[in-house]
Amino acid sequence: MTVSRSVRPFYRPMRPRRRDEPHRAATPLELFFDLCFVVAVAQAASSLHHDVAEGHLRHAVTSYLMVFFAIWWSWVNFTWFASAYDTDDDVYRITTLVQICGALILAAGVPPAFADGNFTVITYGYVVMRLAAVVHWTRAAAGDPRHRAAARRYAIGVSVVQLGWLLRLLLPAEWGIASFVLLVLADLLVPAVAERPGMTPWHPRHITERYGLFTLIVLGEAVLAISMAIQTGLDAGEHDLWPLAAAGAVIVFALWWLYFDRPIEAPDRLPYSLIWGYGHYLVFGAVAAVGAGLGATVDVERHLAHISETTAGYAVAIPVAVFLLTIWVLHVRRQQHGAVVVAFPVVALLALLAPLGPAPVYVLAALLVALVTLTVLLRGRDLGPAATVSDPA
Repeated sequence: MTVSRSVRPFYRPMRPRRRDEPHRAATPLELFFDLCFVVAVAQAASSLHHDVAEGHLRHAVTSYLMVFFAIWWSWVNFTWFASAYDTDDDVYRITTLVQICGALILAAGVPPAFADGNFTVITYGYVVMRLAAVVHWTRAAAGDPRHRAAARRYAIGVSVVQLGWLLRLLLPAEWGIASFVLLVLADLLVPAVAERPGMTPWHPRHITERYGLFTLIVLGEAVLAISMAIQTGLDAGEHDLWPLAAAGAVIVFALWWLYFDRPIEAPDRLPYSLIWGYGHYLVFGAVAAVGAGLGATVDVERHLAHISETTAGYAVAIPVAVFLLTIWVLHVRRQQHGAVVVAFPVVALLALLAPLGPAPVYVLAALLVALVTLTVLLRGRDLGPAATVSDPA
């Protein structure tokens, strides 16, 4: 008996995928794409940790926000495009691998961006990724007549903004932040303008899964940051760091729990889908920053940092509060009611007050455990007595 097998072609017309496609899941190429972004996220978090520990707080925050935008926005654009047009032919794979090369170039440019504000390498990596995205959108315009106007707007908009990023390298240093903010706004406007003639057919559940996977990546980076800091201390013979390690782990575990507490799905209508997608910049950036702050806290404990315990506490408390408030806006208010809706902003406020007292990391861990406990108890009350599920047959 002959078994026929589907052979992936070198090139096929880029047709849109169905928004209601069943069993849609992340592909191996998407997972590989995410894995390569781990390098860039790790570089950004490590550089933030170093700058905070050295007391260069203003420089640390500014550089981190700028670097993380380049990482996040490149990931976001590929993710939403792939949800709508993943053809998995050879040309698509090669173009995506070029984007991955751009991510690696970007990662190599993170240290000089933090050290002396030199964003040249990051810009080159970013432009490589975005111009590869133009190839994707050009193919989509050719293969999908229904959404051709949107695909063309994406291709043109991305190309124009990339020219702006390259020209920015020629500007005087004192124009750096202002020009960066202007180009960020231009980049963010491209999807809002491009989607107006007809929303591209991205898959809401697939997008939700992809965002969840990237959340796991940045949570993993936070775990790695605290693990490496503790390991360095143990190698130096300092064995009194275990309680701090436990508190840091509890904080990261609680962030994971709160994000994945209930099933979520990306909104499928504009402008809510853009708000949800853009809002995750704060989620991803905050989680990675928590890891950097925990690392700085370990440095303070080991008397290696040039900051106080209060400052190190804020390096953890501020991103924790940003995470809680963002999740509250994006998820909690949409899905829950009552005490839980009130608890998230209250705990965020208490988190910002925690560094004013002793042992802020332990206080933050206790606050997050209390919030997780509240969500579990009230979820059980909302569900009521366990129902018996009968066989529909």
